[in-house]
Amino acid sequence: MAPTVEGAGVELAYEERGEGPSVLLVHGLAASGADWAPVVERLAGSARVISYDRRGYGASGAPDPYQRTTVHEQAEDAAALVDALSAAPTVACGADLGALVVLDLLRRHPGLVTGAVLVDPPAFMLVAGATEALAAERFALEEALREGGPRRGVELYLGWQRAAAERVARARERPATFFADYGGLATLPLSRRELRTLNAPVVILDSPAARSHQRAAGDALVALLPAGRRGGVTSVTSAIEELIAR
Repeated sequence: MAPTVEGAGVELAYEERGEGPSVLLVHGLAASGADWAPVVERLAGSARVISYDRRGYGASGAPDPYQRTTVHEQAEDAAALVDALSAAPTVACGADLGALVVLDLLRRHPGLVTGAVLVDPPAFMLVAGATEALAAERFALEEALREGGPRRGVELYLGWQRAAAERVARARERPATFFADYGGLATLPLSRRELRTLNAPVVILDSPAARSHQRAAGDALVALLPAGRRGGVTSVTSAIEELIAR
């Protein structure tokens, strides 16, 4: 059974492996800490790697009923985990919603995160052309809900992500958590002025499944973050190792 710590009002299940500089891994929508297994395996020989199930996923708790979350709430969970494990300062890596969580940690807990890797950061508020793509996405999800219920909506989203069958099977068991996350994507108030003050090094990566509006959001962040850069074909593990070595 995975160990747990108290997050911002819920129990968070986590895994910790290795010794050395601290690395925090924050998973995205319809995922879990288990999805970081290849990254953990690669880094555990040279770093203290912490992965966890965000609220509502895996072995972690959630309010009942669990219908909505915010990036702020998720970031407070992450900060509580790092504090409980005495893991600060840490390099943090987040995927999609998890990337927004890491950005919020940079904004509001500047001493906690020394560098960040963001995979497909959904900073769509910075991309004027994203509105049409997001509206089409929401319409498709609504259609899936009407035709096949919440699980069909999760399957559709993960089809866009080209997710592995194992991840799809896990996510289908927690559709309410996925939709709580999906509603939380638009809850982070990012201003261009504030982003220009975040001086920590940030590497932004596109997943193989990233669509044009997702890539545009990454480009917008790189243009605003003083120490932000594109990772090109760099892998997640390589990007994290680069930040650890700084």
